[in-house]
Amino acid sequence: MLVALAALLAPLLASAQALQPPSPNGRPVIVSAGSALVVDPEGRVLFAKNAEDERAPASLVKLMTLYLAYEDLDRGKVDIEEPVQVSHYAAMTPKYRMGLRAGAWVPLRVLLEGVAIASANDAATALAERLSGDEAAFVERMNAKARELALPATRFANAHGLPDPSQRSSARDLAVLTTRLLHDYPDARILLGGQTFVFNGRVHVRHIPLFNDPVGVQALKTGFTREAGYNLAVSVWRGQQQFVMIVLGSRTRGLSFLDAKKLLHYAFVETGLEQAPEERERPPKKPARRRRAAASP
Repeated sequence: MLVALAALLAPLLASAQALQPPSPNGRPVIVSAGSALVVDPEGRVLFAKNAEDERAPASLVKLMTLYLAYEDLDRGKVDIEEPVQVSHYAAMTPKYRMGLRAGAWVPLRVLLEGVAIASANDAATALAERLSGDEAAFVERMNAKARELALPATRFANAHGLPDPSQRSSARDLAVLTTRLLHDYPDARILLGGQTFVFNGRVHVRHIPLFNDPVGVQALKTGFTREAGYNLAVSVWRGQQQFVMIVLGSRTRGLSFLDAKKLLHYAFVETGLEQAPEERERPPKKPARRRRAAASP
């Protein structure tokens, strides 16, 4: 799947861009997001809306940060439990932060949880500094890996996703990145499926309705900035099959989740994992009662 994924996506996207696929009830699938993509286990595009458009990825940038962290863990360059000292620069990274303090020592595992679950920008910067010495060097690694993974619309400017005019990606590229991350490093699926972790006595919780719906969501990353809107990268397992979905630029958090549910349902019906709901028949109208003619005076 991975060898063919990028090659499959290009021609399929070209044909999918011009067509809004019908929903199971025959009506067009309408999503509020500016860009969206759903890919089935074979790499086949089930839905595409502006999937090649370059957009601000917001915290979906952290998917690459995690990829490089797991790459270094796999190569033995770092250890999951090793303590990492937080720099002043990392501690001052703009919100959202998990409250890292300059000079403190934090296990690398906690930084990974902060990036994946809390989407903490200070954790992403601290992780980048540990892996590459400083954030600028880490960004160079991010862009080199983007080229290696064949992500032509992707350019990184930082490790966390805060706005930068040069930082861009597309639904197509983010689908490839999500697929590669979860395939190459299966532990990332467990991490991105987490909903809580504790740091310094504070419980960080992700309140995401998709985790509570029986749709099979096992890994999820959110992102938001005013520039980007509300973004989602989701991996779903149904019938031992993995679907990857990207939603970019929804107007509200609630609409991003609604778009996701709508697209996942469509994907499951399209691949035969669910039956299309039959439209309810309207009950027949009761015959109108005739008024009696008024008696003549």
